Amino acid sequence: MLEVIRNAFKNPDLRKKIFYTLMILLIFRIGAAIPAPFVDASALVQLTGDGSNFFGYLNMLSGGAFQDATIFAMSITPYINASIIIQLLTVAIPALERLAKEGGEGRKKLNKITRWCTVGIALLQATGYYFLMRNYNAIPSDYTSDAATTWFTGITIVLVFTAGAALIMWLGEQINDKGIGNGISIILFAGIIARGPAAFMVLVELWKKGGINYFLVPLTLIVFAAIIVFIVIMTNAERRIPVYYAKRVVGRKMYGGQSSYIPIKVSMSGVMPIIFASAFLSLPSTIQMFWTPKADSFWAHVFNALSPRGAAYAILYFLLIIAFNYFYISIQYNPIEIANNIKSNNGAIPGIRPGKPTVTFISKIISKITLLGAFFLGAIAVFPIIFTWLTNVNISLGGTSIIIIVGVALDTMRTLESQMTMRHHSGFLK
Repeated sequence: MLEVIRNAFKNPDLRKKIFYTLMILLIFRIGAAIPAPFVDASALVQLTGDGSNFFGYLNMLSGGAFQDATIFAMSITPYINASIIIQLLTVAIPALERLAKEGGEGRKKLNKITRWCTVGIALLQATGYYFLMRNYNAIPSDYTSDAATTWFTGITIVLVFTAGAALIMWLGEQINDKGIGNGISIILFAGIIARGPAAFMVLVELWKKGGINYFLVPLTLIVFAAIIVFIVIMTNAERRIPVYYAKRVVGRKMYGGQSSYIPIKVSMSGVMPIIFASAFLSLPSTIQMFWTPKADSFWAHVFNALSPRGAAYAILYFLLIIAFNYFYISIQYNPIEIANNIKSNNGAIPGIRPGKPTVTFISKIISKITLLGAFFLGAIAVFPIIFTWLTNVNISLGGTSIIIIVGVALDTMRTLESQMTMRHHSGFLK
């Protein structure tokens, strides 16, 4: 990785793109520190609690901007939600499916639809966040003294949060256009990394005060390092399906006759199943913040069973990750389309007849790889919860954060390597 970065800085064009990306990230972190008007952020500390509820999850994605009620409090969550919605609708709505298959022009139209959808979702989330802040008395009474002042305060706060989400989306697109690419992912990466020093200092303070045993801090760091190595191995792991292309003569030229393969990664869905499962299981703890059931009642037992440190939570979390992984892969990969592409290019899988047998073979391979990838994601997500049980050190969201960080780092390195390959052909002019 360090060698890739060093070589990238030697190229003037790539060096300019890296510095441009760093400038965008600096703007993002400055915006994450600018407080929204009319809000007392100190009243929102109890909102995220120990970070295990839905608001703690949003706070993790925003790099702490959600809890601090800054102009970037919504972070990139509206864009992520919009992208997921449009992606799902592409499968269900034929018009969007046709746009997705039209190439560059179709993608531009889909991106435009995604932008407008992002603004709409940001507006809804900002409105909900405003009423949430009012419930927690995070807006001083001076700004809600009468109807006109209340309306002005509310509209201002909602528009500021919405504009912040739109600005983050624009910053991500600037990284795609003029930077090193993967703009939204890099912004998400920067937000999570920004919380790293604070989390480390919490461990150090607990260590100094005797809140945890002396060996737990280095043990936690070793565990995180081992998880990172495991994630890197599983992220790069893939199942290669060999494909041989028949020779064909067009005019006086002969095409085909070579062999290739279809790479199917073990971690095809990335962190999306974990995000879906986390958002789903955080609903009980979020509801409990607004409604506390009576002690020893049915709902009290349900909430206790589904607390982030409970065994039922860990089991359900693991099963939901597997289910969402299968759901996401079924949307992303179509064995029929893959088989048709192979057939249209005069290709065939050795030992497998074209047509339905090829579809069945690819479906079985994807199903097996999906199950392996689902167990991998489930293990990474559940292990920090088990580690929290054993050590009483709350790192329940650590698995999600590490997968995001490692995945974005690997994608960025691959992007830099591909761009260096495009700009440096050692034997082309020799």
